[in-house]
Amino acid sequence: MILREYRVGEKVAIKIDPSFHYAMPHRRFHGLTGTIIGKRGRAYLIEVRVGNKKKIVITTPEHIRPLSA
Repeated sequence: MILREYRVGEKVAIKIDPSFHYAMPHRRFHGLTGTIIGKRGRAYLIEVRVGNKKKIVITTPEHIRPLSA
């Protein structure tokens, strides 16, 4: 949902939209869930756990969806 504003601490799912190439995350993060930890301009910082490590993905709202509660 492109027009939605996300808040820090909100859970989101990374779903890559191939029609938007700008700020597209790497394909290994497609389908993962993470937590919004900040914002940089239009883009969001999302903390994702991959194995035992925490990664930070920087992407725009076109590539994320709110996690169903």
